[in-house]
Amino acid sequence: MRRNKKEKEKKRKKRSGKIIFILILLMVIGLGSYLGYSIHKNGGGLQGLLATVLGQDAEKLENLDPINILLLGISEDLDSKLTDTMMVCSYNPKTQRASMLSIPRDTFIGKNKQKANGFDKLNAVYSKEGPEEATELVEKITGMNIQYYVVVNNQVVIDLINTIGGVYFEVPIDMDYDDKTQNLHIHLEEGYQKLDGDHAEQLLRFRHNNNGTSYPSEYGDNDYGRMKTQREFMMEVAKQTLKLKNVTKIKTIMTTIFQNIETNLTLDDIFPYVPWAVSFDTANISSNQIAGESKQYNKLWFFAYNEEETTKIVTNMVNYIKGIETSIDEVSNTANVTNQTNTVKTTNTTSQKSKTTNSTKRSTTKSNKTKK
Repeated sequence: MRRNKKEKEKKRKKRSGKIIFILILLMVIGLGSYLGYSIHKNGGGLQGLLATVLGQDAEKLENLDPINILLLGISEDLDSKLTDTMMVCSYNPKTQRASMLSIPRDTFIGKNKQKANGFDKLNAVYSKEGPEEATELVEKITGMNIQYYVVVNNQVVIDLINTIGGVYFEVPIDMDYDDKTQNLHIHLEEGYQKLDGDHAEQLLRFRHNNNGTSYPSEYGDNDYGRMKTQREFMMEVAKQTLKLKNVTKIKTIMTTIFQNIETNLTLDDIFPYVPWAVSFDTANISSNQIAGESKQYNKLWFFAYNEEETTKIVTNMVNYIKGIETSIDEVSNTANVTNQTNTVKTTNTTSQKSKTTNSTKRSTTKSNKTKK
């Protein structure tokens, strides 16, 4: 009797175990099917996986607006933090198009040309007035609605490039420059090569050689050449970061960036764009700079921007990322004739105070500003 009872108990447990296993299997298949359907619905592949994991979908994509970010690259080698790089970066996830617009650091922002001094250069605004004031002035110059700003220092660039394992880039010319006051030493040979973080910083900061020579005029002399190199290098960074081997490091990359920047962007602001950005084709990036020419005011050289021509450039770029059929070559080359024929003479400067109206977006995000 006892033996029969034990055998029955064993059989019952076996049946229960099978039922539980089948239920778990069905749940896994059901969950897998649902995830598979969601991933497929969200574009498939890595894009679909990230969209599903981050709670994004095609419907939410329809509500995503193009994003405009002012990138401010600062040099901390001197007592004052000057913005060596000023660039408006725009991305439209719906059209999968992007643009980069450079603003020369010596852009004149003063009111009196006869009394102009170093405080009247755009690159000096950040050190005294902060990123919001700099963003407002760039909005005034470009006519764009810039929702966010990101301030990066030299170390962020070095760390990011090292995190993704270096970047392959065609260095346009031999670069040989030394500045002991900034502890800046640039020594790069012309040609295609892999740059680590330190050499990438050298490339991005180069304007001219110790002997006074610079980029060839057809490339863009001094600051014009540097801005062109910065845009082209950023396109290569984007292209190589979006490779699968680096996309898997996205958490490390984001941590590296957000720990070392000053911004009013939050992770909640940026995450909705991540799934769509991983499938972005960098061939769809248009790049340019605002139009203008070098002029001397009160014995100092400035970049005097041309408002009418700049408006045309910005309009073309905005139309391009909206998906309105505009040739990417047309968008990227509008400013070349005006800008490359004029050499900007640059000097280190400090800031001038200039008041403009805060944009609504920045006002609402001011409380979310991250400083790390």
